This record gives sequence, structure tokens and C-alpha cells, in this order.
Amino acid sequence: MSGRDLERAALRGEPSYVWRAGQDRRLRVILDAAGDRARGCVLDDGCGLGLYLEHLASTARTAFGVEFDAERAREAGARGLRVTQAASESLPFAHDSFDLILSHEVLEHVADDRRAVEEIARLLQPGGRAVIFVPNRGYPFETHGIYWRGQYRFGNIPLVNYLPSRWRNRLAPHVRAYTRRDLERLLAGLPLRTVERTIVFGAYDNVIARWPGFGAVLRGVLQTLEGTPLRVFGLSHLWVLEKSGTSTTT
Repeated sequence: MSGRDLERAALRGEPSYVWRAGQDRRLRVILDAAGDRARGCVLDDGCGLGLYLEHLASTARTAFGVEFDAERAREAGARGLRVTQAASESLPFAHDSFDLILSHEVLEHVADDRRAVEEIARLLQPGGRAVIFVPNRGYPFETHGIYWRGQYRFGNIPLVNYLPSRWRNRLAPHVRAYTRRDLERLLAGLPLRTVERTIVFGAYDNVIARWPGFGAVLRGVLQTLEGTPLRVFGLSHLWVLEKSGTSTTT
């Protein structure tokens, strides 16, 4: 990566560039959680290059994306998708606009994650659902790299998330990782009830691409752990939230 690309990766994360088994698995999870809402009005909040949005748009009545990075927003729009460049803390839509909102590995990067989830709650219709993925503090690797001696180092860095927060945040000031209690505090007081909350492992597509046999075994073993208490070591929290109450006005 160039210096500019490294800086962007640190600040914004890396979007999905290709559609592989990992993305396909998460899409199935999203659609299962959404039910009929996936055929309504859908928002991909932090859509990156639009890979998930493109699949959601194929069944939705209307589908919109929002992306903070202007260049990525343009690239997603060039795929024929409805994408607006905006911050997750200030979304350019009316109250109660969406049946389904996806926030896929986005909240860890925004300046104000509480404001971002308030916006999700504002935009959901009563009975609408949000599907949220965020990094799990219990995962043994920090997947967004770290800053060491003033330089950003890209890659999966072991054990950083197990350090005390004041040390972890010095190494990874650019990205959050969440515990269950962190998420409970983040969502406290919002008109969102929890439909599902769990922790999932990745698909390890990059490992499989290099070492097919080992990678396939690794994927199978770790994804099996999602049904056990050892899921606490998984890659991402998955929370499905449903908006309660009655319609608000703009």
C-alpha cells in the first residue's frame, strides 16, 4: 500500500473489494435477520464500494447507501447505486424512512458512535430493524493495525485488544473494539429492542486463498465455535435491533 492508502485504511478501514464466501455468509445473516423488511426501503450506512448494497438492492423496493469517503462514494455510485457522501452522524434522510438499516463494521470508525446509532434509531420506521456488525474486543487480533512509534503498521496485530484500554487506545487510537457492555451503554435509552445478539467468526478467505486445506479446516472449526461459549473470541459482534414505538415527525 502507498502512504495515502495506509492512512485511509487507518482512518476508514478497508471495504470489501471482492465478493467471496465471507461476504456471502454475512449477507445471508442480514437477510435472515431482516425478513420481509429486506424487500422494503433499505439503507447501507457506510456502504464502502457498495458490494452489500448491490445485493440488497436486487430485492429491495428502494435501496440507498451512505459513505463518508468521497472517492469510495463515487465508485459505489458508478456501479449504478444510489449513494450519498455523508457522515453516519448526520444522515440526509427523514425520520422513519427505512425498513432495514445495515451498519457493517462502521461504528468503530466514526467520530461519534453514539450519535451514529441515534441516527439509525431516528431513521428506522417503527418495527424496522438494524443489523449491526462491530469488532469484538475479545478477538485475539486487532485487525485494523496499530500505530507504533508514530508510524501506522497495517495488519493483524495479536493481543492488542487484551491490553488495558489506556494502552490499547494508544496503539489503536484510530479504531474502536467493543465489549457487550460497551454496546449496551452505546444503545442505552434508544427506542431499540434487541432481537438477537451474538458473536461471529470470520470466513478466513485470505487464509484459504493461500493454504486451501488448512484454511478450510480453520474456518470450519472456528465457525462451529459460534454455537459454544468460545464465541467470545469471535471476530465481530452481530446485533439485530428493532425500533419500538410509534411514528415520529421530521
